[in-house]
Parts: sequence; structure tokens; C-alpha cells
Amino acid sequence: MRDYIFTSESVTEGHPDKIADQISDAILDEILQKDKNARVACETLISNGLCLISGEIKTNSYVPITDIARNTIREIGYTNAEIGFDYRSAGVLTAIGEQSHDISIGVEKEGGVIGAGDQGIMFGYACNETKNYMPLPITLAHAITKKMAEVRKNGVLPFLRPDGKSQVSIEYKNNKPFRATDIVVSAHHAPEIEQKKLKEAIIKEVINPVIEDSLLKDANFHINPTGLFVRGGPQSDTGLTGRKNIVDTYGGSCPHGGGALSGKDPSKVDRSASYMMRYVAKNIVASGAAEKITIQISYMISGTAPISLMIDCHGTNKIDEAKILECIKELFDLTPSGIIKKLDLLRPIYKKTAAYGHFGRSENEFSWEKIDAVQDIKRYLNI
Repeated sequence: MRDYIFTSESVTEGHPDKIADQISDAILDEILQKDKNARVACETLISNGLCLISGEIKTNSYVPITDIARNTIREIGYTNAEIGFDYRSAGVLTAIGEQSHDISIGVEKEGGVIGAGDQGIMFGYACNETKNYMPLPITLAHAITKKMAEVRKNGVLPFLRPDGKSQVSIEYKNNKPFRATDIVVSAHHAPEIEQKKLKEAIIKEVINPVIEDSLLKDANFHINPTGLFVRGGPQSDTGLTGRKNIVDTYGGSCPHGGGALSGKDPSKVDRSASYMMRYVAKNIVASGAAEKITIQISYMISGTAPISLMIDCHGTNKIDEAKILECIKELFDLTPSGIIKKLDLLRPIYKKTAAYGHFGRSENEFSWEKIDAVQDIKRYLNI
């Protein structure tokens, strides 16, 4: 049993790194819509007045990459040069190459079997401290940034602009969430809004609606700690695909393998195996076998099966860890081909994942969030 404070952060869809992620995944979706067997590794850089798209793409289809980038920027809300970035006037450059033949021969094997598109280590995690089996700090941080975008777009807080961040610190007692100690929000805003009114509005319209009153007792609110956030977005910060890996996953509650998720087709195990490990972890916890679990898996490039699998239940398991590991190996197909088939990953579903987290979501596209293996796990473990 431990008492401690744990902090996680999130960023809005208008943060430069998230703009880059969404553009990369929007391009991936458009390609998969036309060619589900495409190989895509799409990287985006966003800077002041500039969008540069590069990477390696192998497909038999054509997609209007420049139009996709501009439409994504428009949907996010950068529609006026007065806020520092405009989808119409920003320069969009492309530097796309084809996937290396040396990689391709390792991925595309006989009989439609898929080999891992690269070596790497991936982690999955789940815990029972929230209804979505996610850690509370990252869940609340995402709720705040998502609400910021909502009240900006629906006109409740019209002075907000697309960029923004949140940070939530939760005090745990005996390893259980107890209260929020500090809430940090940095909100990109129009110059005419007074800081006192902005703070009051953020607390009333953003924080209070998404965090229970019981958690906010005695919490400290830090709204725009610098006192001003008029210059934001790509005008003030460069954005890159894959630079918010911890925001994208579990908020730091478990290790991260280092590979980015966005912009990659599912032959890249950085993405597909991370999704599968979340699926496995969530079903294990939902079955009651453990209150918390971290899973690590690894692959070598062109490998048709993982080369290692490790679990850690952090002392919360009701069943011996060796038996849980045996259950995972027996019940789940962890080959790249099996993962793609099980989670139906050849659909154009990825743009939604590129903001507000890849995990803990309830949308239909997030197949890795289903808990449809619980009964099989219970039978295997005699729970």
C-alpha cells in the first residue's frame, strides 16, 4: 500500500504536435479507403506558416495529400491568419518516397501472411480505477482538453483558440485515487479576454463539468500560469508526428516502447501490437484476474510471431502470473496477421485516434477497447 501523487497531461487537437498526428492519420485513412493493402509511414512537420509531409508510402491509389492536410487544419480551427495559422495560406510541401524494397520483402510474405514491419517493443496496460480501465490522471486530462475544444467550437467560450494543454495531479491513498491536488490548464485565447474572466470561465465551463466535485475538494487551479497565451499553435511552436507518445497512451502510468503510433499502417507493430496489448490487458482486468496489468511484447522485423511476452500484475493478481501468461498465449493470436484480423485494422479509422488518446475510448472504431474475451479468460483461469 502506497500514498503518492501522480500526474498526467493532455493536449488539445490544435496543439502543433497533434495537428501533425491528425494530418498523418487523415492521409493514412484516405489511402486505406482506396487500398487496404497499402504500406504507409507518413510523417508531418508543422511550423510557422508551413506544413511538410514526408515518409514512405507504397500504394496503387492516388490521394490528394495537400487537400487532406488543408482540410484537417481547417477542421481543427485554424481558419484565420489573425490566430497565427490559416489552412488557406499555409505552405504545404510533400516529400514522399516509396517503402524500401528491403522492408517490403519482410512484410509481405506468401499466402497473405504479414511480417512485422520493424523490430520493436510495445506495452499494453489496464487498471480498474476508472470505468474505461484507464488511469484516472490521463482520463481527466483528456476530458479537459476535449471539453476545451467543445466549448470553443460550440461558441460557449468563443475567445478560446485551438491550442491548449491540461495537466492533472491525483493524490493516491493506499494505491487508490483520492483527490485532485492540482489542475493546470493552458488555454490559447484572443487578446481581448481578461485573465480573471478566462480563469473563471475555464473552471466553470471546462473543469467542473468533467471532474467530479468530490475529487476537486481543495484542488489548486493553475489557469494560464504565464498570464498570457495569445501567441499559440504553429506560430509559436513546431509540431511533429509522434512526439506525444505518453499523451497518446497511458499518461506515464506504464513504460513506453518508444515507437510512435500515428501515420503508420497496421503492418507496423508499433501501432497494431500496442492496440492488441491494450485489448489483452483490458480483458484480463475486466475478467477479475488482476486489478492492474502491464504487458510487454517484442518483435523482430519480418517476424511472423512475437519473440517475447512479459506481464506484471503489480501484486494485484488473483491468479498466478504464470497461469495468466499461459492464458494470454493460448487465447490470443499475437502474430501481426492475427492482430490485424482480430481488431479489423485495415479500416480507415485512424484520424479519430490522433487526438485525445488512443485508449480508453468508446467509439465503435476502437475495436481494441472491446471486452469480448472476458468469458473465455474466466473459463481458462477457472475464475
